[in-house]
Formats: sequence, C-alpha cells, structure tokens
Amino acid sequence: MPSLPLDGIVVLSLEHAVSAPLASRHLADLGARVIKIERPGGGDFARGYDRRARGLSSHFVWANRSKESVTLDLKHAEASQILFKLVEKADVLVQNLAPGAAARLGLGFASLQARYPRLILCDISGYGATGPFASKKAYDLLIQAEAGLLSITGTPEEPVKCGISIADISAAMYAVTNILAALLQRERTGRGGHIDVSLLESLGEWMGYPLYYTTGGAPPPARTGAFHATVFPYGPFPAGDGNKVFFGLQNEREWPAFCEMVLERPELAADARFATNVLRSENRAALTRIICEAFAALSAGEVLARLERAGIASARMNDMAGVWSHPQLKARGRWRNVATPAGAIPMLLPPGRVDAQMAAVPALGEHTEAVLKELGYSDSEIARLRESGAI
Repeated sequence: MPSLPLDGIVVLSLEHAVSAPLASRHLADLGARVIKIERPGGGDFARGYDRRARGLSSHFVWANRSKESVTLDLKHAEASQILFKLVEKADVLVQNLAPGAAARLGLGFASLQARYPRLILCDISGYGATGPFASKKAYDLLIQAEAGLLSITGTPEEPVKCGISIADISAAMYAVTNILAALLQRERTGRGGHIDVSLLESLGEWMGYPLYYTTGGAPPPARTGAFHATVFPYGPFPAGDGNKVFFGLQNEREWPAFCEMVLERPELAADARFATNVLRSENRAALTRIICEAFAALSAGEVLARLERAGIASARMNDMAGVWSHPQLKARGRWRNVATPAGAIPMLLPPGRVDAQMAAVPALGEHTEAVLKELGYSDSEIARLRESGAI
C-alpha cells in the first residue's frame, strides 16, 4: 500500500464502547499503528453488545478494524510495567476509562508530561476533566438529554433519541481533529500536549442552530418528527402508492418551480399564504393538504421524477438493506471486504479517501504475545505473565 499520512505514528488506546475506539480507528484508517489495551477474559465491553455481525458485535466490528489487541490486567503490577513500556513507544495515548481511572493508573497528563514530553494525551469523557460534573458517569443517550438534543427531536407528544450514538461519534471526531492538530504542532515545537474532549461539549457544539435560534430566551424549535422545524416544505410526504417521498425547498427560487412542475398548480406561486418560507412554515397545515392532494394520484417514483425535473432535492427513505445495496456507494467503489474473526465483512472506506488502512478486526488478545516479544519478553516470561493473570 502507498504511504499513508500517519505511517509510523503509534497510538496506544485504553478504550471501550464507541467514542475512543472510533477515534483511534480513524487514526488507524490514516495509517497509524493502534495498540488497543483490553481486559483479559472479556475485553472491551462493546464486544458483548450484540451478535449481529456474523456472531460478532456490530459496534465492535465498526469501530475496531486495523488494530492490535493486547490484553493487560492493569491492576496487576507487572501489567502496569508493560503498559508504561508501551507508553514510552507511543506518540499518542487515547483513553476513555471511567472518571478518575486513568489518573489512578498514573496516566494523568501532569504525571506523564515530564517523562514523555513528546506524548500527546487525549482524554475522552462525558463532561470533561474539571467542573461539577467531572466525576459523573455518562452514556450516549444521557448526553443527548443533557445537551438538549432530545428536547428538539421527536414528535410534539414524545421526545425521541437519535438512532445512532451521536454524542459518542461527535466526541470521536473532535478527538481525531485535535490529535491531528497536535501532531502538526509537535512537528514545530517538539512537544506533545493534552487534549480534553467531552461528549457534552462535542454534542453541544453540534447544537449550534437550536441554541442560536433561542438567543435571548426565544422559544425553541418545535419537535416536528421527520419534518424540519423551521423550513417548509422539508420532510416526508405520502404518495398515492403508500410510499413516502422526502424533499426540501431551501430557497425562494425553488418555490415557483415546485408549484409549476411538481404540484402543477403555478398559481400557488403568487398565493400570499406561501410567499416566503416563514409564511409557508406558519401555514404548513394548509400547504400539506395541497401537497398531499397533488401526490395522491401519483406513485413515489412519479413524484420523484417531477421533483428531479424541477431541480428540487429529494430522497427515498432507505432501510439498511437499501444502504447496503445503494447504487451510488457501489458506483464509487466505497466498499471493501475486511477480515474479522468470523470471516470477511464489507465495510465502507472512510469518507474523503480511496486509500486507507482497512486491516482486520482483532480477536481479543490476538496480538499480546507479538507485542510483548517486541518489548523484549521471552516465551517463558510471557507464559509466566499469562499464568499470573497479568495478561
């Protein structure tokens, strides 16, 4: 494979669940060597979330390709020695252990900085290293609640969580961007640094639109299901065959074309009730009736064809099978087969790249012996460590 941007960079990760594993996987995609530390016996608890990916956990398969799995019981004195030998080799240390756990292991930035001045430490937590919530446990759904996402997502009757781990994913992506920036800065200064990423702050940043929409105590956007709260029409509308079509008007230039070419009622373009997006949003019930009447005699395919001719953005609501077979992903060659302990599984290339490290998802402890030998341990020493429960 041609050289990748992070070839030669070693990432040591004490990780579980989604946020830190996804961050380190993105670094692995870019060519970094990622050594994942797991508990002997059970490992990353995400390995047990489900058995849907050919007997493996769907979360784990997604977030852990291209890594080396090393099992260490970090409460064992000899395992701790091994850990610090690995820290010495690392360019980046990522951790999302329980609040305070890394510091108790001697992995706080203050204790690491003097010994490893080039090391970049990235702590990922629910609420950050300081403040009244610093010691509070956090999971994705709970952060969706704390960050206000649930208050604007769902129907008027019921808040609904996002169907993916959006708080974890946002924290992972901010961890990656900050680590890449720290590596660039280290090239200039020769020194590492400390990155403190919290799920609350990451998802809070993504809440920018509803936050600023309520500037000065203004009312928040309503929960409107799959419809946009403030742009209309923008959401799902039923066609006559029972299927739903998603489309959205994003500017006033599209409104006359929509009236003429999609609704086939050009006179509506001059209707004072619908002259601007604000008015269309205020009169959404009346406009919904008009749209549904126009679509009642059409199939979803016919509605989509009209929208396409009018230059109106549209989409079908795919299920997971539709995404697996999506013609655009296939045409762009975005799928690669990646080895796992249960056989090869197709995975998407990381966005923006056609060259990425797409190596195997590791079995628990698969690389423990090889890594220990690299550190200078003999076969007999490794056998003794295994017998003692250190690895």
